[in-house]
Parts: sequence; structure tokens; C-alpha cells
Amino acid sequence: MSDVKSSQPAWMSNRHFDWPDRLATVLVWLVAISIVAIFVWIVGDLVRHGVPHLSVSFLFEAPRDAGRAGGVGPILVSTGLILGVCLAVSIPVGVGTAMLLAEFTRRGGGFGLLVRRSLDVLAGVPSIVFGLFGNALFVIYLGMGFSILAGGLTLACMVLPILIRSTEEGFRAVPDDYRRAAAALGLTRSAALWQILLPAATPGLIVGLVLGIGRALAETAALLFTSGYVDRMPESVLDSGRALSIHIYDLAMNVPGGDGNAYASALVLIVLLLAINGLTFWLADRWLGRRITPQ
Repeated sequence: MSDVKSSQPAWMSNRHFDWPDRLATVLVWLVAISIVAIFVWIVGDLVRHGVPHLSVSFLFEAPRDAGRAGGVGPILVSTGLILGVCLAVSIPVGVGTAMLLAEFTRRGGGFGLLVRRSLDVLAGVPSIVFGLFGNALFVIYLGMGFSILAGGLTLACMVLPILIRSTEEGFRAVPDDYRRAAAALGLTRSAALWQILLPAATPGLIVGLVLGIGRALAETAALLFTSGYVDRMPESVLDSGRALSIHIYDLAMNVPGGDGNAYASALVLIVLLLAINGLTFWLADRWLGRRITPQ
């Protein structure tokens, strides 16, 4: 036993050096508990003030009396259309650009470095700047006016930097052995990307999607200048539409007596965000299962 003890390093036998590990563990747990407590406090406050104003009719009726009465039916439709336009544009462009940066450019090349630095800068640009850009380009120059299409395209511009960078990192995390194996099997570059690399890079894509959807659903400043305030039921993406985040802001800041419906709308937004994120993970698991399971 004495030989075993003498063979151990000094830091393992001296308990005096355990305190940094214990301190780090305590700090990590404190941070985790603090985050969970803040989340529970926010959600609890929303539930306490919002649930009394929630009902089935609230989800389908149109707002009345500047939002003090009625529901959020048309606003949910507008929010869904804005998000749909955003994802329909950002997913193919984002995944394609990530493939280009990860698989078709040199890692230390000037072009790839310029694009990555530009994306990093764009990811940190305030949303109000994207709103002014969308208003100048989509609303005025392209003649879309205040519309769901203009708002969705503006949100796509906001989401793309996050989506591209996270998906690119997902591709770069795939071991090079996958690429060598695909080449040894005689697969074309496109077949290797679709059959092997894209499924392996899906976690990075999902992270970018979840972050992008969260930013798009909660966005207010950019949509103020692009999608507009109109709270009626939209007939097409060329109509103006009020997003749920703008509705919450308007009720809380500009409508006296609208706090109750603002809380209820915020609770609907949280539930909608959780549902979309869960659906995203479920679809990704189903897609991966079909790609991996032998036919």
C-alpha cells in the first residue's frame, strides 16, 4: 500500500489543492441555477398575468379596441407568414453558402476569410440597422411597400450570418475520414455532400436554425420599418401584417389598459417558440433517421 501511495502524484495526495476544483464546481452550479431561476421567474410572471386572459377564442379572434379586447388570430397568421418567408429564403442560401465556405474554399484563403469576417460583423449589427436597410431596399427601392414579404426578407438578412457560420462549423467538425471514404467509394462531390456530410453537419444547422428562429420571432425593430402595423387578416405576403412581437410592444407601451392582453400575447409567443424549436429537433431526428437507416 505504501508503494501505491508513493507512486501517486503529489497533487492527488494533498487535499489542499482540491479547493480550485471545488470553487469552479460551485461557480458553475451557481451560474446554472441563476439562469434557471431567471427563466422560471420570467415564465412564472407571464403565466401569472397572462393565463387569466387566455382562451381558445383569444387565439382565433381579431384584436378589438386597439388590442384591449379580442385576440391575436390575424397576428399569428402574419407572424407565421413572416417566419415562413424568412426560413424559405435563409435555409437554402445559408446551407449553400456554408457548403461553399467549408468544402470549396481554402481554409486560409483570402476570399473565405473576407466572407467570414463580413458575416461576423453582420451578426453583431443592431436590428434597427437591418430595419433601415430593409426599408430602403425592399420597401422603397424594390417597391414592396410595408408587407409581409419585405419583413420576411429583412429577417432573412438578419438570420443568415448566424445560420451560415453555425452550419459551416458543423461541416468543419465532420472528420476528413468521411470525405476520404466517400472518394474511395467513387461518390461524386454532390453525392458525398448530400448523403454523408450534410447529415453529419446537421447539429450545426439545427443550432443555427434555433438561434435564427428565436431572433426572428422576437424581432421588433426591424419589422417596424418593413412589415408594418396593420392587425387585419393578411390575404397574401404582399399585404402588411403585424408580427406578434410588435403587437406585444404596442399593447405594453402605447395602449393604456392593454397589459393583460400583452402578457397573454407574450405567453403565446413563448409557447410558439418552444413548439417550433421542438418541431425543428423532431424533424431533424426523423430526417437523420431516414438517411442513416438502410433502405
